[in-house]
Amino acid sequence: MGTPDFAAVVLEQLVRWPGGRVAAVYTQPDRPRGRGMKLVPSPVKTLAEDLGLEVRQPENFRSAEERERLAALAPDLLVVAAYGLLLPGAVLDAARIAPLNVHASLLPRYRGAAPIQRAIMENWAPDAVTGVSLMRMEPSLDTGPVYAARSVPIAGRTAGELTAVLARAGAELLLDTLDGIVAGTVPAVPQDASAATHAAKLSKADGRIDWTLPVARVDALVRGVTPAPGARTLVLPRGTAEPLELRILAGHAGDAAAGGALPPAGTIAKLPAGLGVACADGFYMLDRVRPTGRKDMEGMAFANGYAPVRALGPGAFGPQGGAA
Repeated sequence: MGTPDFAAVVLEQLVRWPGGRVAAVYTQPDRPRGRGMKLVPSPVKTLAEDLGLEVRQPENFRSAEERERLAALAPDLLVVAAYGLLLPGAVLDAARIAPLNVHASLLPRYRGAAPIQRAIMENWAPDAVTGVSLMRMEPSLDTGPVYAARSVPIAGRTAGELTAVLARAGAELLLDTLDGIVAGTVPAVPQDASAATHAAKLSKADGRIDWTLPVARVDALVRGVTPAPGARTLVLPRGTAEPLELRILAGHAGDAAAGGALPPAGTIAKLPAGLGVACADGFYMLDRVRPTGRKDMEGMAFANGYAPVRALGPGAFGPQGGAA
């Protein structure tokens, strides 16, 4: 049971497990995407069909018919990875041995919808780590006992890059643990609820940059919302009073200021290393950006074309997401 690329990586490995076979694959219904709003299958559906597996796509499990269809498979295990639905107890009880979830954090930290992104955004130290957990599912959100976990360095990765790494780690952890779960030799250890944190789903507002923060935190925020929902700021080009929204596609933390005076936070400057925005303790370097209505461009190309002088903070966005 899963939907995005993360789950597809897990499925690709699961079909290789010699201890069982995949009876059916559950994934979210096809969704409209793109300019034409055509229905697009999930990565899990695409892979499952390529593997010749049966695919089922219920909107939810509220109907008794859908729950009965699942029960009729008589599954020993349910394996869930980023499915996108909170499964009721009646569904979880269909598994004879256990309902399992491959979750992209070191539980009990970062329960919820955006564990990878929040782990990056909230952990900006160079040696910060996150990881994957294999847990026994309960009807409540990510509260079940944990069979095994594996740490993974964040290592300056974006959310997109870290998702790919964690997917592989989660798939390997699953295959390394399944035999022991089936044999009953790997216990599930209850989570410490007092240490739990919640990873709420991201919105566009999470990508609005506060330039008064230390540069390491700004860098972590940008990486955490890349590729989605994306990092954004409003900039003031020279000679205009109307701000321009700028999407930051790639950047990095410049060297921290070493005793030298920094300009006010948000000041945009051409530096020997490229285009930088002043933060609390250094410059954040804009490597690749996308002005509203324009194509992607290098930071210095943007500077030469728009002559930006200042980047505004989150408060400059109005209630509809534009300039206040």
